[in-house]
Amino acid sequence: MNFPVYLHIGSLRLHPHWAFETLAYAVAFRGYLWMRRKKEDVIDPADRWWVIAAATMGAAVGSKVLYWFETPRLTLQHLRDPAFLLGGKTIVGALIGALMAVEYTKKRLGIIRRTGDLFALPLCVGIAIGRIGCFLTGIEDHTAGVATALPWGVNFGDGVARHPTQLYEVLFALALGAFLWRQMRKPHPEGDIFKFFMVAYFAFRLLCDFLKPDVRVFLALTSIQWACVAMLLYYRGGIVRWMRATKPATLARLATQLETAPAGGKRNPARGPR
Repeated sequence: MNFPVYLHIGSLRLHPHWAFETLAYAVAFRGYLWMRRKKEDVIDPADRWWVIAAATMGAAVGSKVLYWFETPRLTLQHLRDPAFLLGGKTIVGALIGALMAVEYTKKRLGIIRRTGDLFALPLCVGIAIGRIGCFLTGIEDHTAGVATALPWGVNFGDGVARHPTQLYEVLFALALGAFLWRQMRKPHPEGDIFKFFMVAYFAFRLLCDFLKPDVRVFLALTSIQWACVAMLLYYRGGIVRWMRATKPATLARLATQLETAPAGGKRNPARGPR
């Protein structure tokens, strides 16, 4: 396979990054509309469109700003280069920018309900589709991992077998989407679906980005990783609440196992070997 892997549709020759990014936006938006029809919206339609507009603008700005901080020295050298300043973006920055813009807009509109749950599943699907485009683009997309001796390492054209971190993210996003879909069908506090999506994604990026050859700006972490740390601290209240909620259930399961275990700690023959 030669990277980038261009897509041929008739006489058209499409760059994979552009093609899959466009597809990701389209599918994610259609997914949001489907979710909105399936699940009752918690806010007025007019307010919802203000929230969507704020999220879109915030994501566009946030994705650029954090990209500039990925390589601060290089950014300072290209402050007058529009091609450089407009040339890259990052999902982590887009999520942070969208969150900040939505929270500001909600405050101005007087919206107190949690509005993010409808976006969580479409975001998972959109990220998975977009990262396929990143993978097919190869190393020029700057999303491939460091060298690896693992059998699934991919040579993106530079002669080095690398971690296909884009595919790791595809698998993670799909698994997270499946989990959130199951959780949405159960009773849950308003806003927890989106909050769990954000916590899970930032935690994944914090860990996965150790496998990328990015610039470490401070204490062996990249700018994106520090942004993830900041957001995990921002959501620390929800994380602590979830951890506390799991303890009673865990203790109840242990108590049940102890009550049903045979006397003397002997294994129940009906259960067979473990």
